[in-house]
Amino acid sequence: MMTNKPFALGLAGAFALTATLAVAQQSDMTIGQQLEPPHLDPTSAAAGAIDSVLYSNVFEGLTRFGPDGSVGPGLAREWEISDDGLTYTFHLAEGVKFHDGTTMDSEDVKFSLDRARAEDSVNAQKALFSGIESVEATDPATVTVTLKNPDGNFLFNLAWGDAVIVAPESIENIKTTPIGTGAFMFDNWVQGDRIELTKNPEYWGEPAMLDAVTFKFISDPTAAFAAMMAEDLDVFPAFPAPENLPQFDADPRFKVLVGSTEGETILAINNKLPPLDDVRVRQAIAHAVNRHEIIDGAQFGYGTPIGTHFAPHHPDYVDLTEMSQHDPEKARTLLEEAGVSLPLQLKMTLPPPSYARRGGEIIAAQLRQVGIEAEIENVEWAQWLEATFRGYDYGLTVISHTEPLDINIYARPDYYFQYDNAEFQKLMEEVGVESDPDKRSEMFRQAQTTIAEDYVNAYLFQLPLLTVAKTGVEGLWENAPTQAADMTAVHWAE
Repeated sequence: MMTNKPFALGLAGAFALTATLAVAQQSDMTIGQQLEPPHLDPTSAAAGAIDSVLYSNVFEGLTRFGPDGSVGPGLAREWEISDDGLTYTFHLAEGVKFHDGTTMDSEDVKFSLDRARAEDSVNAQKALFSGIESVEATDPATVTVTLKNPDGNFLFNLAWGDAVIVAPESIENIKTTPIGTGAFMFDNWVQGDRIELTKNPEYWGEPAMLDAVTFKFISDPTAAFAAMMAEDLDVFPAFPAPENLPQFDADPRFKVLVGSTEGETILAINNKLPPLDDVRVRQAIAHAVNRHEIIDGAQFGYGTPIGTHFAPHHPDYVDLTEMSQHDPEKARTLLEEAGVSLPLQLKMTLPPPSYARRGGEIIAAQLRQVGIEAEIENVEWAQWLEATFRGYDYGLTVISHTEPLDINIYARPDYYFQYDNAEFQKLMEEVGVESDPDKRSEMFRQAQTTIAEDYVNAYLFQLPLLTVAKTGVEGLWENAPTQAADMTAVHWAE
């Protein structure tokens, strides 16, 4: 017995040490993501993958979105709005530093907002800042923004990833070495593989609960499933293989979260490309599409049908799906009325996400039934941004718009689907300055109806947020009011 006692104590000590090490090892987390960012500047690209990695984690704005979609304080801790709604006075948080150790103050805010609204701005959401008349650095901790007209969405607009605060000194290398003020700092980018973030030890606000976060890029759904099952990943938001969710749900090692996003998934149409410039042709395409087949086939039943560009969970949503119900016979009649020679050849570009690649195959088969031959071109994200989004080199494309309350993109004639409706543009100007909630709601309903009647695009479904995580992961966003994997409050359960 005496000879066994030291061994037993040693074994107990070893177990204790192992347990301690196990706990210590739970200070980092690996996140799966299907799309890799083309670069790391959220203020100069439309790629949502940039925000997925950096929003709130590395970069912060004056305001920010919460997990419930509400807009709250960010770098601006409080503000006053003048009685006429034109002047916003922002009071900045104290002791904020950029990750390079330099102080963040009102001059950085002025620089960021002026840069975003400048004539030569390449900000993908430049329209968010077009209503700004002037930005004044009143003192180091105070910024005064004057608007041209009252804008009930202004605080909302400032919460977008496109409105984050950057330092003038960081702009030269921001696309590869982002320097923000967030709870995590950029550490390393192995292109084609991963981005590594580390905890900011001098963060001005509530510190992150993790010491390190790695975003691992896995584009193939089968590989994503294998990586999660092998526990190489801890979390995979926007999991790309919904057919595998029942397996994860039945496995005690994992949990499945099914939430909502702001992602209106559409079959986007190039409205200036003949014969797509004829509303009858666009209407024919909308009637040729069977949303339920796409949701079932590409999403395995996950997704809410939509008939316009508006989130179904928004209180002002109007269900207009009946306007574009599946009706192949009507589609053929409309094509005949428009004088279209069949078969009609159209190029359909498909970016990497599973909903686009899988959904595009189904849509192509549906269009073929009415005499439209959609030539599929699978493209990488950077190519989609350059050729489809900026170059208008497409007839059709499948994409999910994950920005919140973004129906105003239809008021931009140079936007990639090139819809030009002066009355709609005027309506969006009016909703921007209207402060009465009931009147704004009516305007949003009118806007939804207008683009549905013009069949600007074929509206498919609202993209769900399907997250697979290890059971010990806590603090994840279940819904996605903006495209972000906010890790600032994520932690391992004790």
